Amino acid sequence: MDVRDSLAGVAQECKLECGGRRTPAEKLHITLFFVGDVERATVPRLQSIAGAMSAASFRLDVTELGLWRHNRIVWAGSKSAPPALATLVSDLTRGLAAVGVRSEDRPYVPHVTLLRNARAAPGHTRIAPIAWHAHEFVLVESVAAGGASRYEVIARWPFSGQAEDADFV
Repeated sequence: MDVRDSLAGVAQECKLECGGRRTPAEKLHITLFFVGDVERATVPRLQSIAGAMSAASFRLDVTELGLWRHNRIVWAGSKSAPPALATLVSDLTRGLAAVGVRSEDRPYVPHVTLLRNARAAPGHTRIAPIAWHAHEFVLVESVAAGGASRYEVIARWPFSGQAEDADFV
C-alpha cells in the first residue's frame, strides 16, 4: 500500500469519528510553505528561489493525529521535522522573505490535512507509522473550479542529496 492510500484510509477512519470533509487522496500533501495569493508576475521569482534550493531526500514518519480547533482541521503528521526537511523549510522561508513573501507566524509542523470542518477531535493521537519518502518538492497552484479547487503543479525539483536515514529505500 502506498503513502496516499495509507493516509486516505486514516482520513476515512477519522471522518467516521470526527465528521467533516475528507481531503481527496490525490490532494494529500505536506506543505513546506504556504505562499497564498500572489500576482502571476511573481511566480517566476518563486520558481527561481525554489530552484536554487539544495536539499537531501528524507523520510518523514507520520505517526500523530491532531485537530486544530481554530479552523477545524484534522491532520496527520510528525512531532518534529527530519533535519533535511527543517533545513529546506528554513531556506525557503528565508529566500521568500527576501522578495517580500512572509511566512505564517508559527512554528513549522510537518502535516497532511486529512479533514476540513471536523466536528470533533480524533479519539486517539497516535497512528501506526506511515513512512513518507520524499524525493522531490513542487510548486503548486490551487485553481478554483466550480465551487471546488484543483491543484496544478507549476514546477518540480528533485532533491539533490542522499537520504539522511539508513532505512531509506
